[in-house]
Amino acid sequence: MQIGNIKVRMTVITVAVFLFFVVLMAAYVLTTGDVYLLTWGVPVALMLVLIPLALNYMSQSQYASLVPMYEAEAKTVRIREINLNLLGEPVRVKGVVERAYFQFLNRPQYLVADRTGEVSVKMFTSPLEDVQKGDVVEVLGVVVKRYIMSGDAVVNCVSIRKIEKAQ
Repeated sequence: MQIGNIKVRMTVITVAVFLFFVVLMAAYVLTTGDVYLLTWGVPVALMLVLIPLALNYMSQSQYASLVPMYEAEAKTVRIREINLNLLGEPVRVKGVVERAYFQFLNRPQYLVADRTGEVSVKMFTSPLEDVQKGDVVEVLGVVVKRYIMSGDAVVNCVSIRKIEKAQ
């Protein structure tokens, strides 16, 4: 679904929970004949869809509002230069997506590589465009630790977009 320039997506888990609840409600109504359940069951079923869509829209719009700031402030770096000394610094990285994880949860993670190395790129909302293995991308984000208190440096992504392979 598209709202303005923001592509709102629903996860597979949300759809599965919604369908499970609807099937459970239908089975109950068909076996017992008690249609009173529908007076509160239908609104609850709608909320199972609307709340995740609203949350996705809000996170998408928040990330979209951050992109101009990151485009202005981000320093272009090679992947080999990303380390714990850059914690909290906005960076711009160009590379090839070697792997893509968790896209079905709207919390994708990518393994992006250039000729100097590879780095994990984590995004906490779905990107504006579909990014798959083999795509050449530009990543805007901030360097953070992999885990809260420890771990290696990774990029918390604000924007990931495909670029032409010639660049």
